Amino acid sequence: MSTRGVVYVHSTPLAVCAHVEWAIARVLTVPVSLEWTLQPADPGARRAESGWTGRPGTAADIATELRQWPMIRFEVTEEPSAGVDGERYMHVPGRGLHRSTMGAAGDIQIGEDHLRQLMTQARSPEAFAVAVERALGSAWDAELEPYRWAGDGAPVTLLTRAS
Repeated sequence: MSTRGVVYVHSTPLAVCAHVEWAIARVLTVPVSLEWTLQPADPGARRAESGWTGRPGTAADIATELRQWPMIRFEVTEEPSAGVDGERYMHVPGRGLHRSTMGAAGDIQIGEDHLRQLMTQARSPEAFAVAVERALGSAWDAELEPYRWAGDGAPVTLLTRAS
């Protein structure tokens, strides 16, 4: 069974570009060559994005590899597949890695048990709202948004995991 997803490297120093390619190649077990472009939101930085196909869990593996470089801004998504929820990973320097479950339409999903826990722990409506925003990854989204817009129209590479 396979699934697919996208890895967005929103911002990385030029010196780390080859390391990013090698990290993704370790996960996909195929050579990786991304098309790097300038990142207008971060002068001197580069950006790239690539679709990928692989087994369920590949997004987690790619995110684990990429978070070795704390200065990189990236997102990795994985579409839902038979019996497996989709996932979305976001990494922002100084904030770290955020993981969310993703529905078929690309929206973030918070499970029933998680919501019950947030309601139980919240001491006020404001505290509950803050906890929900954190569960949704709103702070990561806000920090990544300028980098996403700066990448509109950039080239995309397709990667496929070796069988």
